[in-house]
Amino acid sequence: MPGALDGLKVLDLSRVLAGPYAAQMLGDLGAEVIKVERPGKGDDTRAWGPPWGTNADGTQGDASYYSACNRNKRSLTLNLHSPQGVAIAKQLMAWADVVIENYKTGDLARYGLDYQAASAENPRLIWCSITGFGHQSPNAARAGYDFMIQAESGLMDITGEADGRPLRAGVAVSDLTTGMMASTAILAALNHRHASGLGQHIDMALFDVTLGWLANQASSWLVGGVEPVRMGNQHPSIVPYQDFPTATRPIALAVGNDSQFRAFARLVGHPEWADDSDFQTSAARARTRATLVPMVEAVLKTRPAEEWLALLSEAGVPAGPIASVREALESPQARARGLVVNQRHARRGAVKTVAQPLALSATPPAYTLSPPDIGEHSREILRSLGHADAAIDALIAAGVTSEP
Repeated sequence: MPGALDGLKVLDLSRVLAGPYAAQMLGDLGAEVIKVERPGKGDDTRAWGPPWGTNADGTQGDASYYSACNRNKRSLTLNLHSPQGVAIAKQLMAWADVVIENYKTGDLARYGLDYQAASAENPRLIWCSITGFGHQSPNAARAGYDFMIQAESGLMDITGEADGRPLRAGVAVSDLTTGMMASTAILAALNHRHASGLGQHIDMALFDVTLGWLANQASSWLVGGVEPVRMGNQHPSIVPYQDFPTATRPIALAVGNDSQFRAFARLVGHPEWADDSDFQTSAARARTRATLVPMVEAVLKTRPAEEWLALLSEAGVPAGPIASVREALESPQARARGLVVNQRHARRGAVKTVAQPLALSATPPAYTLSPPDIGEHSREILRSLGHADAAIDALIAAGVTSEP
């Protein structure tokens, strides 16, 4: 079955998470992706363990982090400090429809590998830069890591318990959301190219994306003049909407509107709550949360989680268990949606990754290539660019490229 992006050629010069994640999204949708890595070490995330993958022969493989964002790619190693490596990179930029890179401002220009130089040779080229703060900014020269971006964007300040310290999210949300937005920007640029015939430069910044994803919390300040604060698992506007203890294990309760609250009040044996002017409306419940939340907590502690979840589901009140990562990945829901991908690799054996959550009916994602070894496809790619085997052997001997 053809992919939605069949025929699209992507050169992935990025490393770590945001750029590789964007490139993986395009690869899952059918694009041909070449990942360029440094000879020897490769992508930083290959070494970001533990935990580590296990090879088919029982030896330690790459860090599991690397597998999360590098399937459906071929790996070519290139030493961009060498003239031969630069020349090959230029060949690839002439071949590509899209380049994704996350070099610091000015780094690629030193080698003549920046957007201006590449687009002069390939005007149709779409070039996506991903940095911490954007190339056109007062912080352009600063490196940008997810943790510091979560801190500087305000996200950490609203994450955590009210009386606790600021916390980062449990995954690298700044990197991941920037990768998602980068792929969206690339698709928009492709549509523009269909009409104009011309590519363009995309300047993605982790700070910009994370600030934009503050959504209603940003609007609290911009529109309402209210600076958001940490509230743990509580919601600033919706009550009850948080975790609650039960007789066995905590559950997540998400009463999203007044009709759901009426159903909830009846279910827990307190229909009078729905008629109380302090609780009748969402705004009233938000105002009186200090009174209502302990009342809800006391009721929910009287029965086991499993019993409450069944009753809440039957009554149409949104609630769910607080699952571990293992429980979520092994859940009937995850199995039914095909959310775990099983692939094979010659060295690693079985490789499991999380599926792309894009349920397209005609052109669904496909998982043809497992995350590659460093330089696994170097010879194959260089041959396709017209390099003879003897010339490739010389490049390997000179440290310009490498094979596993």
